Amino acid sequence: MITAGQMKAARALLGLDQRELAQRSGLSLPTIQRMEASDGVVRGNVDSLMKLVNALAAGGIELIGEGAISSSGGRGVRLK
Repeated sequence: MITAGQMKAARALLGLDQRELAQRSGLSLPTIQRMEASDGVVRGNVDSLMKLVNALAAGGIELIGEGAISSSGGRGVRLK
């Protein structure tokens, strides 16, 4: 799972705007905008979410899930 905050932070770390992320993930700009406007966990079909996560991973983003080992214990993102 990915939250809207993680998505925005990941995009910022990669220096991408929403249009660029849409192109890299193969999703439409309105889909990216809708995902980022979500409150909390991003909702979408599994295929779209996998495209998004794979595009971020290809850019070097590692998503830190709830309960995963991290210094502060919360959700987040980091560059690999």
